Amino acid sequence: MPLLQRNAAWGEENRRLADETVEALTDAGILKMRVPTRYGGYESDMRTVVEVVSELARGDGSASWTAAVWAISAWMVGLFPDEVQDEIFADPDVRVSGILSPSALAVPTDGGVVVNGAWKFNSGSQQSQWNTNAAVRPTPDGGFEPVMIAVPLSDLTVVDDWHTAGLRGTGSVTTVAKDVFVPEARVLPMIPVLMGQHRSVANADSPIYRAPFMPTACATVSAPALGLAKAAKEAFFERLPGRKITYTNYENQSEAPITHLQVAEATIKIDEAQFHAYRAADLVDTKGPTGEPWTLEERARIRLDLGAVCQRAKEAVDILNTASGGSSIYTSVPIQRIERDIQTINLHAILHPNTNLELYGRVVCGLEPNTVYI
Repeated sequence: MPLLQRNAAWGEENRRLADETVEALTDAGILKMRVPTRYGGYESDMRTVVEVVSELARGDGSASWTAAVWAISAWMVGLFPDEVQDEIFADPDVRVSGILSPSALAVPTDGGVVVNGAWKFNSGSQQSQWNTNAAVRPTPDGGFEPVMIAVPLSDLTVVDDWHTAGLRGTGSVTTVAKDVFVPEARVLPMIPVLMGQHRSVANADSPIYRAPFMPTACATVSAPALGLAKAAKEAFFERLPGRKITYTNYENQSEAPITHLQVAEATIKIDEAQFHAYRAADLVDTKGPTGEPWTLEERARIRLDLGAVCQRAKEAVDILNTASGGSSIYTSVPIQRIERDIQTINLHAILHPNTNLELYGRVVCGLEPNTVYI
């Protein structure tokens, strides 16, 4: 934790994680959590992943977010044919980043596809060796199908455009493919993946690979928001002793009734965020070993839980940030960074609370979901 806290400011300034942070994540085995055991990984259950990734956010939201992306992307590699996994997981500490938005075109050619396009918000890509990215591939009937591709970062061009208000240390730059050939084995139709089907023979009996993609991904990315809320509470109490409320008679902020109400309300919201994060993780872990089919309502509820985690975490951070006073705007005070990070998380298209709550409401009201990302 101290290492992450110490390097967080450097990450903000340089718009990527410090090398020392990446090395520490590697040495702790965090990059192996969602790597198959036959490659030296742990195949960690979802509850473990959520607990670990949320702990990282107590030190640095950017480190937590990047670790979550690496965990999801490593899991995604496990859905590809086994020979592809052999290539990518030759180094069990390999870092794989990924993008789910199909913003590139994959044109069929002999033995594979030729890819052109760009992927924005590619978190951790500058410090990764591989990307699992989405594209669309033309079909014989004149339409398009979404696909996932696995491509070395060395085949892509990095555009250094990550100049943002929050999660600055994630280095979520744009990567560009220009006439990149991807062999057929490294092309995976996305719709079966979203339905929990994959091409790995070796992973067929593994509980973590029996879960559909979206519940797995959503449970994972709930963790940084939860951890940031906990970080805000810790940062607030660290500065509380001896602080007064300026222009009032309160010489000690801790004696003011408004402070008591604020910390109590924030605590309740953090507890609520944790409930939803753990409920999502536990559902993934419960259904994985059994192979029991997921209902549409269960899939939508994972999205609901994700939205609730982000919403409650942001509300908690907002309360504590408001109570932190004018001096908290200095860059040396962690809570201002935590506030910007949680705001950024809540704006993410998959994490956005309003979007997720609407989706669940549609499903339980008997309407079809207005997305395939469920």
